[in-house]
Amino acid sequence: MPPQTSRKATRQAPRPSLPDDLTHGGLKRPGVTINGYSLELHDGDGFVGDSVSRVAYSQMLDVWRKLYRRISGLDPLGTKPTREISKKRLDDLLRRNGKAAAIISAASEDYAWQLARVVRRFLAHTSWQGVRRIVVGGGFQKSLVGELAIDRAAELLYQESSRVHLMTLRHHPDEGGLIGWVHLAPPELLAQYDAFLAVDIGGTNVRCGIVRPRLHKAPDLSDVKVMGLQKWGHAGDSDATRREDLVQGIADMLKKLIRQAKRKDLSLAPFVGVACPGVINEDGSISAGAQNLPGNWETPRFNLAHDLCERLPKINGQATQVRLHNDAVVQGLSELPFMQGVKRWAVLTVGTGLGNASYTNMGGRPKPNAKPRGSTPSPSGRGRG
Repeated sequence: MPPQTSRKATRQAPRPSLPDDLTHGGLKRPGVTINGYSLELHDGDGFVGDSVSRVAYSQMLDVWRKLYRRISGLDPLGTKPTREISKKRLDDLLRRNGKAAAIISAASEDYAWQLARVVRRFLAHTSWQGVRRIVVGGGFQKSLVGELAIDRAAELLYQESSRVHLMTLRHHPDEGGLIGWVHLAPPELLAQYDAFLAVDIGGTNVRCGIVRPRLHKAPDLSDVKVMGLQKWGHAGDSDATRREDLVQGIADMLKKLIRQAKRKDLSLAPFVGVACPGVINEDGSISAGAQNLPGNWETPRFNLAHDLCERLPKINGQATQVRLHNDAVVQGLSELPFMQGVKRWAVLTVGTGLGNASYTNMGGRPKPNAKPRGSTPSPSGRGRG
């Protein structure tokens, strides 16, 4: 019987080079096809998604605050401007079930009607035909206020006999945009290394982390973990007003994670998956949709993948490869192991803007149970996810 090879010895064995034919923004992966993403559906003078952005909810809440002040002369939410009230504060007020909660609930009702309307508009688009489940991601859904609004929108769609069900992202939104990369990264990477690096660039925050596929725990990639999560609020950082500042800040965060992986004795792949807003071209350039980031990210003279590669060191003796995809696509793919009960599904991510993507499952994966939100509304009218 041959002697057992220790894990440490295995880690020190030579690693194969990663395939260099993996294009940026690819639409076909094993088991799933990305039908489309970053749709810009027009609505009057703007876009449909503008009515359900994080800013839109603040505007709805502001309207109800002004109305209450006009009637009673008081504002249960205090004197702080609506845009400066945190989600945590709104959740606390909602739990107290007082006058402030009534105002917040009224704004959530308005938002729910808008969200149901937006869902119907997307379902009418060719790339969304046949969609039966929609995952709502982004930071808004992680709050009690957001959950209330999404549950109500699910009920409205159910009452219309809609065959679509709304679900909230099961992962924390800070991690979903990283975890989804396990379905976009080269399969050789997942099999040969313990972990890889991933980045999620948003209009307000950047998140970086070490992604551990944990195939030995769950071959269907339903038990992925993120280590060393770092979050940077670049939108409020006076040192990140230029595109170059943001890219360098991301590179510095990744270097810290590389050192952390080494301290943890993790076999780290020479690969970084970057999720960012906009339409991603095969060469790694961004053609549209990155207007919320500082500077011009859509010029042909800028290539984020190339620029970031030049700032990163080698990993395990190999030059680091960077691959890009749309942030909504990646966040949605974090749900893939739990979406095997349907053929067509989609994602909407509520943040600075509204991200979107739709998918078709091609089969061949295990089918964990997933109970969609809004499928059987409770007596209180709130669907269960």
